[in-house]
Amino acid sequence: MSEAAARWRAVRDLVDAECRRLERDPAGVTLIVVTKFHPVEMISELLEAGARDFGESRHQDASLKAEALAGQDLTWHFVGQIQSNKARAIAKYADVLHSLDRDSVVDALATAERRVQGFIELNLTDDPGRGGVNSADEMLRLAERISSTETIDLRGVMAVAPLGDDPVAAFDRVATLSSILTQAHPHATDISAGMSADWEAALAAGATHLRIGTSITGNRPIPR
Repeated sequence: MSEAAARWRAVRDLVDAECRRLERDPAGVTLIVVTKFHPVEMISELLEAGARDFGESRHQDASLKAEALAGQDLTWHFVGQIQSNKARAIAKYADVLHSLDRDSVVDALATAERRVQGFIELNLTDDPGRGGVNSADEMLRLAERISSTETIDLRGVMAVAPLGDDPVAAFDRVATLSSILTQAHPHATDISAGMSADWEAALAAGATHLRIGTSITGNRPIPR
């Protein structure tokens, strides 16, 4: 077993143990391995070890990896910001899009060739330049637009805890917004939150999808 595969197994075991401590079903938590900048060979090693969910955030790299691994039993998650003019191309290989944050992206996906699953990205900072909606009202308005789009299945909300902030407080806010969303869209119950440094707090707040990179893949190579 490769080093990355061994780390994946260790992280999965930790997640499962924490789920049991929280009296949650481990099968209800998806562990997404974020493989940005890492080679296809690493993904193949992780597949052999049992990993099935992989996250990418750069379309140029992700599309090449998806092509190289076509036919493999895996799910691609796009976890980076989506440019409207690339949304249709991303939807050709990505099964789950974690960063739906504005009308133009949703409108572009309305003409995608295949159906995708989507999360509404929340902006937990005061910076309007960051991706994500900034309020419950914005979230609900975008959710209505997504729900009226035949090519997108709304799964729930996604967020990143602001650097330097208390992740517990950040993910409590995510849980509150998720609850508001599910009141209007009962099927949109999933929460994509938690990374290598804060996944325990996210899990305690109800996260169903953890996006783990460095703890599994190791340090990223210098980008090309």
